[in-house]
Amino acid sequence: MLRHALHRIGLAVPVLFGVLLIGFLLMQVVPTDPATVRAGPQATEDVIAAIRAELGLDQPIYVQFGKYLWRLAHGDLGVSLINNMPVTQELGSTIGPTVELMLAALVWSIPVGIFLGTIAAYWRGSLLDKAVMAVSIAGVSVPVFFLGLVLIWFVGFEWNLLPFTGRGGPLWTLDGLLAIILPAVTLGGVFIGPVARMTRTAVVDTLSAEHVRTARAKGLPEHLVVLRHALRNALIPVVTLIGLQIGFLLGGAVVTETIFSWPGVGRLAVGAILSADFPMAQGTIIVLSAGFILVNLIVDLLYAVLDPRVRQA
Repeated sequence: MLRHALHRIGLAVPVLFGVLLIGFLLMQVVPTDPATVRAGPQATEDVIAAIRAELGLDQPIYVQFGKYLWRLAHGDLGVSLINNMPVTQELGSTIGPTVELMLAALVWSIPVGIFLGTIAAYWRGSLLDKAVMAVSIAGVSVPVFFLGLVLIWFVGFEWNLLPFTGRGGPLWTLDGLLAIILPAVTLGGVFIGPVARMTRTAVVDTLSAEHVRTARAKGLPEHLVVLRHALRNALIPVVTLIGLQIGFLLGGAVVTETIFSWPGVGRLAVGAILSADFPMAQGTIIVLSAGFILVNLIVDLLYAVLDPRVRQA
């Protein structure tokens, strides 16, 4: 198991390096000059040239990238061009809210999606199966921003049931729990459909397997046959989909955080890009990319837990 984990971590290193390179190059082709952003619109050419030299922007790109990697190796992500604060400090205050939002969205959407897919597979062809599939297709088709705006308008504005702006506080407080409900429902709502559809397909295939028929022949209760023998063996493709969808969920978190003014990494990334704050934008890209890589690493390790044959690959 440890060897499998180390192998997957080794494969993640070049992926992260590629992300760093692409993110750095993308910031180079943006027409806005970082030195002009820091100097301000009224700055003279001499001041801008001095700031370019201070930031190292007058050096070749490969030299800038090398120094950028050296600073990253020492935990230095640079300083914001807008508020002159360290990027690590800004990111440190936004990672927590983003993780809270992701966990709050996943903690209810994954069980609900697996449950709906399982009951649809067990009663396949019935009206319940068709209803679950209709809900799943609707969930896949509805954009994140549309669902968020609908919830804000009805639940937050018209009915005045829940807050819909900002973070009310830590999750262990009542204000924090109330404030995270609408963003978590918005972000997790589009996650249920794919999980339910994949679970249904996998469980339908597993219910006709030989080991499931053997379990029924032994006289095991039906719920144990479905949960222990059918669902558990059907979870590998479901875990694959969950891992991929969590990566896309990071993109949905950017939209959700912007709509609900949630103080997370996604909202910080949008603000940094709009204000041409390149060090901050690069820092958010690194955090979001590292989160995606970490999720895929966890999924790979879950493969080894669910299917021991993967450890030998």
